[in-house]
Amino acid sequence: MITGAAVLLGVSAGQAQAAEVAYATKCVPPSGIGLPDVNGTTKVEITAPATAKVGDTVDVVWKFTQAASKNPDIIDLPANSVQPSGTLLAAGAQSADIAMQGPRENPAIPKGGAMTLSGMKGTLKLTAAGQVTLTPDAYVVNALSTDTKCAPTEAVQPAATITVTAGEGSSGSGSGSASPSTSPDPSQSQSPSPSASASGTPSTSPSASESGGDGQTDFTGKVVDIPYTCQSPIGEKRATSPIQINAKKNGGSYDLTVQFKKSVMDSPIDIPAGKVKPTMQIVLGGADEGSVTVEGPLNSAPIPQNDPIEIPDLTGVYKPGATGESTLSPGVLVIEAMGTTTTCTPDSTAVSLTLDTSEQASGASGGSGSSSSSGGSTSTSGGLAETGSGDHGALKALGLVAGTAILLGGAVFTFMPRRRAS
Repeated sequence: MITGAAVLLGVSAGQAQAAEVAYATKCVPPSGIGLPDVNGTTKVEITAPATAKVGDTVDVVWKFTQAASKNPDIIDLPANSVQPSGTLLAAGAQSADIAMQGPRENPAIPKGGAMTLSGMKGTLKLTAAGQVTLTPDAYVVNALSTDTKCAPTEAVQPAATITVTAGEGSSGSGSGSASPSTSPDPSQSQSPSPSASASGTPSTSPSASESGGDGQTDFTGKVVDIPYTCQSPIGEKRATSPIQINAKKNGGSYDLTVQFKKSVMDSPIDIPAGKVKPTMQIVLGGADEGSVTVEGPLNSAPIPQNDPIEIPDLTGVYKPGATGESTLSPGVLVIEAMGTTTTCTPDSTAVSLTLDTSEQASGASGGSGSSSSSGGSTSTSGGLAETGSGDHGALKALGLVAGTAILLGGAVFTFMPRRRAS
């Protein structure tokens, strides 16, 4: 089927071609929501240039003519809340996994309505002469910040073939490079490396004990990447955020400020002002033990759909219960919204701040009690200091529920089986 001219990046090529293939597909909904895996049928049309030269970088397009799903009778999906991504396999003269991604663009999808997925794009640099076939493979549907993973359950036929002729830049290699041609959606933003700040620059802030200097009152912690696994009432979600703990000495205690360096996700719907409140436990270690509660204010302004859900600065007071080097690490994060509670626990944690502390009466260490003040409190149970232990299997996915609308977290669509009762 000839559908028009091929689009190449700065080069000319033969006419583009488009062909549709259908293949049996198994889709796995997010865990913890009670929906079974479903076998359905995916229909895909792949468009690529018919001819090109070695060294060319070509655009390829994946169009869903039928998704293996429908929206269940649970919620209406708002416009621009669904985004597909997937892998297109190149084989023959060269092999490559082409990363494909579509924009978060869809019409409003009512309960029970057919899923409408945007077209995906990717690029392939041609490295060897001969026939290069393009075959659709697994794909992921991200809807309201949750992923449903779909993969073929049978051999899939190639949907397009590019005839590649020798040209400048030919390397004779049978491998190729490929990348998505659209920027990743903010809700799927990737975390920086463990030693990097949110800007990508390695953190060089010294710990308090390294800073030294008598009379020091302000202490800047290191930015540490914390991977969270969280539990909402309707599902699970994993996300990583760079976090920094800072302190200001106030008598024998410390005023703490915790900063999340980037948003972990975008809002899939409009959220009114005064509906989201975060709280976090700071885990104590070293000379001290227990945890300190820090909390943030309610969101002061509405959060429009698709805008980042920012975690504001969290504040609290730490009263040391021991003399020596005490460490502070990000711990359990709790988000209350619209009458629901979501609890997130680090899969692993890291020390952000080290303080040279002096024991205070009724301080944190030893589990003998607790102290509190405005903006936060110190817990001395010691249990939260074991963040990362085996009890975290039940603490998963960041999700909020507003009425029947799932804001973050749980499943948002089910699948149309191959057969249905009439």
